[in-house]
Parts: sequence; structure tokens; C-alpha cells
Amino acid sequence: MNVNINSVHFKTDRNLDNFIERKIQKLSGFHGGVVGSEVTLKLDNSETRENKVSEIRLILKGDELFAKKQSRTFEEAIDLAVDALKKQIEKHKEKFSK
Repeated sequence: MNVNINSVHFKTDRNLDNFIERKIQKLSGFHGGVVGSEVTLKLDNSETRENKVSEIRLILKGDELFAKKQSRTFEEAIDLAVDALKKQIEKHKEKFSK
């Protein structure tokens, strides 16, 4: 599965890239039809400490799922987005299993 990571106005380090790829690979275990994913990381212009934004678009055969989360760290935002996508995958499976 292809994991495309985009960071807006900054460069991610290898550890963050590896963390994201591991998390996205685990999602493919929940649904066999995962074709690829696009991850976008950006900094919000807010004054709060929770200014790291993670957007994940999960591309399935014939469909797409999307989650956007904001937190203090990119790792935490990725975790929250992955959890949201797990729930969406479960709903997607239920919808098509009927």
C-alpha cells in the first residue's frame, strides 16, 4: 500500500515518517480493500499549544474515508485520526456486509 506524506511549510523527520507509515499499515489490516493513503501535516495558526493538524485520506476500492484531528503533537493527532478511521472502517464494513 502506498502512503503519501505531505507536510505544509516544514520537513518531517524520518522517525515521524516511520511512525505514520506503521499506523497506516495497521489500518490496512482492518480492511482488505485499502489501496493507499494521503497524510497531510500542518501547523494551525492558533495561539494554543494544540496547533498540530493531521489529515488522513484513506483510499479504498471504490470509496474514500477521511479524518482530520488536531493536538499538541503530530503523533497524538495521527493516533486520534487513525482511531477515527478505524470506526469509519467498521461502519463501512457493516454497510456493505448487509
